[in-house]
Amino acid sequence: MSQCMARGRRCRRPIAAGALLVAALGLVSAPAAATEAEAPPRETSAQARGAITVQGNRRIDADTVRSYFRAAPDGRFDDAARDAALKALLGTGLFDKVTIERAGERLIVHLVEAPVLDRVAFEGNKKIKDTELTAVVQSKPRGALQRAVVQADVGRIIEAYRHVGRGDVNVVPQIVSRGEDRVDLVYVVTEGAKTTVRQINFVGNHVFGKRQLAAVIKTSVTNVLSFLTGGDVYDPDRVAEDREQLRLYYRSKGYADASVTSAKAEYDPAIKGFTLTFSIDEGPLYHFGEVNVVSNVPGLDSEKLRRLLLARPGAMFDGNVLDKTDEVLAIELAKLGYPFAQAVPRTTRDADARRVDVAFVLDQGPRTYIERIEIHGNTRTRDYVIRREFDIAEGDAYNKTLIDHAERRLKNLNYFKTVKIARQPGSVSDRVVLDVEVVEQSTGDFSIAGGYSTTDGLLAEVKVGDRNFLGSGKAVSASVTYGQYARGIDLSASEPYFLGSRVSVGIELYGRQNQASPYQSYGSDIYGATMQFGMPLTEQIGVQYRYSLYNQNVTLDPTSLAAAPSLPIQQAALAGPQLVSSVGDAVTYNTLDNTKNPTSGINSQLKQDLAGLGGDVKFLRTTEDLRSYHPINDDVVSLVRAQGGYVTGWGGQQVPLLNSFFGGPTMVRGFAPNGFGPRDLAPGTTADNVGGSMYWATTAELQSNIPGVPQEYGLKASAFVDAGSVFRYSGPTAFPGSAQSLQVANNNIVRSSVGVGLTWASPFGALTVNYAVPLTKAAYDVVQPLSFTAGGF
Repeated sequence: MSQCMARGRRCRRPIAAGALLVAALGLVSAPAAATEAEAPPRETSAQARGAITVQGNRRIDADTVRSYFRAAPDGRFDDAARDAALKALLGTGLFDKVTIERAGERLIVHLVEAPVLDRVAFEGNKKIKDTELTAVVQSKPRGALQRAVVQADVGRIIEAYRHVGRGDVNVVPQIVSRGEDRVDLVYVVTEGAKTTVRQINFVGNHVFGKRQLAAVIKTSVTNVLSFLTGGDVYDPDRVAEDREQLRLYYRSKGYADASVTSAKAEYDPAIKGFTLTFSIDEGPLYHFGEVNVVSNVPGLDSEKLRRLLLARPGAMFDGNVLDKTDEVLAIELAKLGYPFAQAVPRTTRDADARRVDVAFVLDQGPRTYIERIEIHGNTRTRDYVIRREFDIAEGDAYNKTLIDHAERRLKNLNYFKTVKIARQPGSVSDRVVLDVEVVEQSTGDFSIAGGYSTTDGLLAEVKVGDRNFLGSGKAVSASVTYGQYARGIDLSASEPYFLGSRVSVGIELYGRQNQASPYQSYGSDIYGATMQFGMPLTEQIGVQYRYSLYNQNVTLDPTSLAAAPSLPIQQAALAGPQLVSSVGDAVTYNTLDNTKNPTSGINSQLKQDLAGLGGDVKFLRTTEDLRSYHPINDDVVSLVRAQGGYVTGWGGQQVPLLNSFFGGPTMVRGFAPNGFGPRDLAPGTTADNVGGSMYWATTAELQSNIPGVPQEYGLKASAFVDAGSVFRYSGPTAFPGSAQSLQVANNNIVRSSVGVGLTWASPFGALTVNYAVPLTKAAYDVVQPLSFTAGGF
């Protein structure tokens, strides 16, 4: 007995030690096992596995099925274990049907495997391409056919069609057997009629009328132009954006508390479309009260930043002004060496005085750095095209204002439908990851257009181009024009970030042939090339340098002339082709709020060209064009324009005819092309405009949106007053051996006109119709009250 007990003691020691070792290993392995949530349950024992019989499986291994069963501690499978295994097996999506039955101590698992998808196809879809629908559905080739996923895909396809205005779509999934448990899945789409917005209502608006608010949003009611703009398509995402645009509009007009409480869309069978209703709470009108800068950053003098404040006490409250000031302060703080400093506008409302006091509080923000910039959704545009729009890079201090600035830049590229930049936590507490999500849109352009111009007559144009060529950010274009009086070809390419810097480089090859027309007795041929590069000096000021080399020639067709051409024209034709080699520069100052549809700001462009660095001619040409926009009210914008120029020969040469200035509708509307300026009035001649060396012109204009037409349609009406003159003929005056005389009317006579116009920024190009009546003119000027230009229709 003592030996057995002794042996027992000797045996229990190693058993106890082994138990401790197993427990320790279990504790170590437990966390690792906890992380394997997606893996099937661990097998219990060989005996338990042997108690499970699997039937009906053809592709799925039986042991894989058994691995989803977890036995109870006594090694048996109770009801809970069977239920958990059943749910897990169905959850894999690999089986159409799973049943489990008990036969004594054994479990029998009956399986019906889901067929394998050979192909996923779409039929009947015209408005949405196959590639777009493939990205929407979750059923994929070589995957299992899952009935629940197929039904969910039907809903996803219907939702995709709803976003393009097809709410009446019907989708039927069809399964075509290919044998051996393989099938094709075909979604048969019946698109139905387009579901459009038939009526838009605004509730709660008292300050701004329906017409004004309808011009703010992108969604519009169905009208004759809807087939071009697509604005009448009901899109929930667009409606959400419209809701935000309305709030921002009120905020920019002094209504700091305004909100759009709801935007409801209801389908009305009676009108066969949606009725969209925006509910608005306007709130009171506010003005700016005190505007200050408060610095909590040691060493930073707030007084030096006060000059950057755009908000002025007493002015109407404008949320856009706060945003712009915030951006300006952030950039200045970074320049001053405070990259982590933040400018936060804190507003205090005085409801009784209807005043908003603003304090831009400067605080030292947390020292957070950018760990990574991750870009998603750019299926075509390359990463570096997106990254170069950021003023900050990985490793730099995080600055929200600069990131917002980059987001606006990316949107202004017009490469993407949407751009969103989100902040995600990094690997450590002081690191962040910038998640840039973009949705690509088409950047190519192909058009075949016909039109009419009072200058060029009937014309046709074929144009092809891409402003984001191969996703590189480069712009390329080619166009061919064939008109009644003008023909031409133009090839161009540009790189906005040459060698990674913000220096733009471009080249243009062109050729243009003008024929004699009712406005001039001669034709001209010009062909050549221009190379240019430019750079921004500040956010508002840019400079561009260029070199041009082109050949120009004046042509005459005696058979088409009823009288002798003017002597300067004859001499220019006898001179033959002339090679022009010129260098030039342009300085631009631009504070416009919108380059395509400006309502406020200034645009000034000063150009100079010096010809004579090689070539056959020598001249210096300077022009200036200044435009200032100012909003009168929500619908009317005023434009004041001033332009002028001077050209002179040098090195003993005169200015060539084709490089002089000619007065026409681009200076004073109501006059024909070449309609005013120095003119040869010698009897028996064609009385041509022979060009001047100086000109000036001014314009005062009021522009207004068309009532009831959304701004996105690009329709504008205008009323204007123009005045200007071209004078100082500096061409040849002596013509030895010629019996023909020269009598140039060369006075600085003011030409002026008053008129109205209509402009449509159509998808095929700008179309403009002006009707102007000259008020003052010379007796020999050629007038043309109606002028019409179009890029195509």
